[in-house]
Amino acid sequence: MLHYKTYTHDTSEEWVTFIHGAGGSSSIWFKQLKEFKKTFNVLLIDLRGHGNSKSLGLSTISKYTFRTITKDVVEVIDHLKIKSSHFVGISLGTIIIRELAEIVPTKVSSMIMGGAILKMNFRSQILMRMGFFLRSIVPYILLYKLFAFIIMPRKKHKESRNLFVREAKKLYQKEFIRWFGLTTTVNPILRLFRSKDPGIPTLYVMGDEDYMFLPPVKMTVSKHTSAELEVIPECGHVVNVEKPTVFNSVVINWIRDKSNYK
Repeated sequence: MLHYKTYTHDTSEEWVTFIHGAGGSSSIWFKQLKEFKKTFNVLLIDLRGHGNSKSLGLSTISKYTFRTITKDVVEVIDHLKIKSSHFVGISLGTIIIRELAEIVPTKVSSMIMGGAILKMNFRSQILMRMGFFLRSIVPYILLYKLFAFIIMPRKKHKESRNLFVREAKKLYQKEFIRWFGLTTTVNPILRLFRSKDPGIPTLYVMGDEDYMFLPPVKMTVSKHTSAELEVIPECGHVVNVEKPTVFNSVVINWIRDKSNYK
């Protein structure tokens, strides 16, 4: 089972589950934990091969799918007997949350998608193809540094880049290759997610400088009645790290509203 950590609230029945992105770990939520546990029960999860779930990546599964990764999360939710939760994700973690809404929709109270990935533009597709070709030749950390710089290029994004690279260094090369293999299957999944409104309250929280991923989110939100968009000024891809105070306030207030808090 994935490594997880819970923080229970004395009176709240609402759960908030945080899902990190590829190459990260639950530690990327350190700027959220203090504020969220004041109001909610909180569940932090390290995905397969990441953080304290690193040993799980050494299993006999040679090829990952988004369904496989998502079922790992479901196993934890079921083990803890959590009937439903609000899910907060960043980057690739938002794809896993959206997959959760497909396979166990009753367990998803709402979805908060930070730096959401809904479409790979031409530049990102070229980047992924190059990485797939070089994945077994070039040390993975060099590829990861390149990807991080292209996605988060500005000086003010440096903290986010450094955080993700630091976390990515904890991965094994084989683990990186398994996760990178997911990019070969992502386009059909993203097409489905863009076309299908899940009917679950969804908040997209995007930086206005997230040039690769913001445009398709705007287009999707305009078509999905269950979706809302909050754009944070002067912010890049990793919104929870770059603008934690704004991110925390927006997300907590939105969840409270959806949960009918008095």
